[in-house]
Amino acid sequence: MRFFSDNAAAVHPAVLEAMVAANHVDTAYDGDALSRTLDGAFSDLFGTDCAAMWVSTGTAANCLALASMVPPHGGVLCHREAHINTDEGGAPEFYTHGAKLIPLEGEGAKLTPETVRAGRRAIRPDVHQVQPHALSITNATEYGLVYTPDEVAALGEATRELGLGFHMDGARFANAMATLGGHPGDVTWRAGIDALSFGFVKNGGLSAEMLIFFRQEWADVAKMRRKRAGHLNSKGRYQAAQVLALLEADRWLDNGRAANAGAATIAGAAGSRLVLPVEANEIFLRLTTDEAAALRAQGFDFYDWGVGEARIVTSWDQPQAEIDALAAAIRTFGS
Repeated sequence: MRFFSDNAAAVHPAVLEAMVAANHVDTAYDGDALSRTLDGAFSDLFGTDCAAMWVSTGTAANCLALASMVPPHGGVLCHREAHINTDEGGAPEFYTHGAKLIPLEGEGAKLTPETVRAGRRAIRPDVHQVQPHALSITNATEYGLVYTPDEVAALGEATRELGLGFHMDGARFANAMATLGGHPGDVTWRAGIDALSFGFVKNGGLSAEMLIFFRQEWADVAKMRRKRAGHLNSKGRYQAAQVLALLEADRWLDNGRAANAGAATIAGAAGSRLVLPVEANEIFLRLTTDEAAALRAQGFDFYDWGVGEARIVTSWDQPQAEIDALAAAIRTFGS
């Protein structure tokens, strides 16, 4: 019973059907009929003109966004636990041709305007220290917490004050929006976000993630960098088909809600074992070594997270029987 990662989730049937429907001759790269609709589809979703381009991985989306904002001699402010800092194998530095990640602290992998301003003040404005050019946050964070529109807007104000670009890693953007409700524009461009990595693979996609720019000048740079990075797929219509299928009828949002609901059920069983509130589809809880072994012996698969803690991730397609079984097993340990 898989609670290891939502990366392993099944592909939504509508995505497979859309790819089959796209299986005919069309223009190569991103000139096909489906890819040409993406700018309009995402502009409608976000309520503003935006440039939307597919890539194959979330790492590519994050790194192409940052490389378009940050010169090789610059830096990116981010949380110490940010995916770009801990789990992308140096790809941000590679794509930016050497820009430095400047890690900051914050509870639950969240940053505050005060932390960002203090981090910037700690850097002397001279050639001997790397000058930041962008701020990157994750929503939902690496610890499953969700930034509200007001929190993002406060950070957006700080980035404008400091002259920084503002990127959001939305690998679990669907889960964040399922929690927040409201309009996706409120937590992105209206709050100051310049570029969004919009995750689909964790949420029912197969091999397509989206990079959304709310500033055209950086989108123009990213298009050139996408080609140079080897992410301009020759049959782009299959990438576009996946994303459009999940946008249709708000499947992406329904999938986020389903994953979050599973996490809420497990969180209810964990009680005081929870390390942090559960606001999306990740649960961090305290387990002894024996308790973790007992869960694995029953067939549950999950990450150990440091000493005495575990990370459990629910997916859009998680069978309810598995969710209920894990919740029941955790409940037997007591709180």
